[in-house]
Amino acid sequence: MKPSETSPVLDIKQIINILPHRYPFLLVDRVLEMDLEKGYILAQKNVTINEAFFQGHFPDVPIMPGVIILEALAQAGGILVHLKGKENKIAILLSVNNAKFRHPVKPGDVLLLRGQGLHFSSKGGRIKAEALVNDKVAVEAEIGFVFVDKSQI
Repeated sequence: MKPSETSPVLDIKQIINILPHRYPFLLVDRVLEMDLEKGYILAQKNVTINEAFFQGHFPDVPIMPGVIILEALAQAGGILVHLKGKENKIAILLSVNNAKFRHPVKPGDVLLLRGQGLHFSSKGGRIKAEALVNDKVAVEAEIGFVFVDKSQI
């Protein structure tokens, strides 16, 4: 799936107003597509050699750590949940199931973060998530989360 060439659905300023993460842990650069009724999101992470993790994660042959890709997918899911009506809640990572790391992600890649809601309730939810580079699945997983009131953190 190719993202549209139009303006993003959400830019970085809007993402910062939704996610509590900040540098170096804010891993979503823009949201390209979203359908709240279908529980779908497509977001983007631009991977650059300047990322802090490349200094220590195979510095001679830099690849993005799989756990960082999973975190980026979880953040995209957190944006989706927030916009589905959980504005006063934060989606906290609860579980990662059936994770598969299929293709390395390198500096210069554009990582597309695709999330499809599987289950949402007042207490949490699950998404099927895929990270793609050039239409190749790099990482896939089922990610679960719990909703926590912002005031309780």
